Amino acid sequence: MKQNTFNIIRYHPDSYVIWNDFVANSKSATFLFHRDFMAYHQDRFEDFSLMIYKNESLLALFPANRVNNVVYSHQGLTYGDLIYLDILDFNTRQTICKMLLDHLSRHHIKSIIIKTLPEFYHSDLFSKTSCFQSIKKVSVIKKNRVLAIDYNGNFKIHKTKVKRYKKIESSGFNIRQNESEFEVFWNSILIPRLKEKHNSQPVHSLSEILFLHHKFENEIIQYTIYQEDELLAGITIFKKGKVVKSQYGMASVNGEKLNALDMLFVYLIYKCQDEGIEYFSMGTVNNDSKIGYSEGMLKQKQELGCSMYSQDILKVILHD
Repeated sequence: MKQNTFNIIRYHPDSYVIWNDFVANSKSATFLFHRDFMAYHQDRFEDFSLMIYKNESLLALFPANRVNNVVYSHQGLTYGDLIYLDILDFNTRQTICKMLLDHLSRHHIKSIIIKTLPEFYHSDLFSKTSCFQSIKKVSVIKKNRVLAIDYNGNFKIHKTKVKRYKKIESSGFNIRQNESEFEVFWNSILIPRLKEKHNSQPVHSLSEILFLHHKFENEIIQYTIYQEDELLAGITIFKKGKVVKSQYGMASVNGEKLNALDMLFVYLIYKCQDEGIEYFSMGTVNNDSKIGYSEGMLKQKQELGCSMYSQDILKVILHD
């Protein structure tokens, strides 16, 4: 009789197909865990992703990177955590989690930082709470406020925003969606406006977002809104199964005066609803202020129909 043996191995490019097949067949995983997406910033992070097997069966993935003796899941991604085979029961998931912690401890890892998935990415009850939250030496070191529309709920867009949207055609506005809009939006609006307003730059350079779009043409999509031939605003969409996320959204100076970004958001909200999307995420509203979030951004996203969800950032201590 064959003995059941668990084994944890570090990801190697030889397992590229196996890893990606697991991600494609998981109800909780998204294309952010595909190795092609994780590879775009591999020069910035030391990959420490793990694969958990029982005999010959792959049961879970742990997308991660390492900095000295700390493991993160994952610094280069919006979220991380253990990704399980969907059919696993709660006890098996807990067993895998404890084995992973023992494995990391034996490899002299002092602590783990986990960006949990916001709850609307999960398809089953077991996945809604990270297994790490039941560990004794765990603490919540940060709570991200994530704003999203639940299309199965009673979301409501503020009447002023709807009224503006209804004037799109009569006021000479037009919406475009094609690959060439990435470069126009990045160079004409996103880069200069982020620099001007926040002294920052996009997480993805133009070359990086184009690389990712070519790898994930159906998941990474650029929308822009013009008045005649003047570019006013753009929104970059990441489609992750039944969840859509606005990764970037920015208007020009004139676009702000004309409320062009609001019009484009309302257009996309209705479009995603017609396509059967279940959630439209507009990301976090966290900032470095005393209250920890932007009141203006919170109001704007709530007026677009969003509710607030929590994303816990966990820290597990393995060695003091």
